[in-house]
Amino acid sequence: MGLIIYNTGAVVQVRDEGTAFVSGKDMSHLPVIENGWLLIENDIIAAYGPMDSMPSYSSDISRLDAGGGYVFPSFCDPHTHLVYAGSREKEYTDKIRGLSYEEIARRGGGILNSAKLLHETGEDELFRQSVERVREIISFGTGAVEIKSGYGLTTEDELKMLRVIRRLKHETPLTVRSTFLGAHAIPAEYRNDRKAYIDLIVNEMIPAVASERLADYIDVFCDRGFFTVEETERILTAGIAHGMIPKIHANELAFSGGIQAGVRHGALSVDHLEFTGDEEISVLLGSGTMPTLLPGAAFFLGMSDPPARRMIDSGLPLALASDYNPGSSPSGNMKLVMSLGCIRLRMLPEEVV
Repeated sequence: MGLIIYNTGAVVQVRDEGTAFVSGKDMSHLPVIENGWLLIENDIIAAYGPMDSMPSYSSDISRLDAGGGYVFPSFCDPHTHLVYAGSREKEYTDKIRGLSYEEIARRGGGILNSAKLLHETGEDELFRQSVERVREIISFGTGAVEIKSGYGLTTEDELKMLRVIRRLKHETPLTVRSTFLGAHAIPAEYRNDRKAYIDLIVNEMIPAVASERLADYIDVFCDRGFFTVEETERILTAGIAHGMIPKIHANELAFSGGIQAGVRHGALSVDHLEFTGDEEISVLLGSGTMPTLLPGAAFFLGMSDPPARRMIDSGLPLALASDYNPGSSPSGNMKLVMSLGCIRLRMLPEEVV
């Protein structure tokens, strides 16, 4: 059995040869087939082309008249925190009153607030809440998603989050990748002994995560007020030794050195990047590390946007992600992310796709 979609306005993102990514000026070239058709067999794209080339198919192929609608690939959202308990909408009052992201965190809000809620929530209830968010992002067109831990901040609670992510991978139609983010914040009880918490991540959490094969990637919030470059590199090195590929939260709050640390350790991506200058762009060029922008976070927090136009004009590739989380970016709608890419980041529609 198969499905043929025909009479489309266009089939979008048609590339006859696979490519890992496009960069710089090539991002503005979006190949399409106008008035096209597309055949799906055994859950893969089997054929496509313009309508005047569509062959006849047997009656066991289902037919869908697109009526001039466009056919797009589903969205791949490469940075989310959608496994969480409850929400943090009350903190928006603090933001309206002028408190910064860092000030709210220092008062026990932000990530630490989410960690407290998650600790009090059982695994089955956490899964139930997370499935609702998965259904939501599917309805917006997302087909593949990366999901991070990081609201546990204890070994057992981090494992609880990652087990929920594994259940989502097996029990929902999404393609799911998991990231261990124990280094999301320093818990209050370790505030006066940061090294002890980093020792816990390196010596206990990472081996435990690896023993259950719960994470594809390892991430660190390398930024002002969170983890230093030296701390980040120690954690990433331990993760790499246990088979996890690095990713980094970097330069959201300051020129933190996180981008450079990510490139040095072969990170798959460095994410946020509101603070990106000539040195950071130079380091990223040709590195193989994907700069990933999260315009929803800058929008909801009222922060400066990353210099997307300058990065593209310098020859970099860019990815966009939702950063779906309970506080700083409470939306997994990639259509909103695309709109923010155009309106706030001054990216062309072809570039955001």
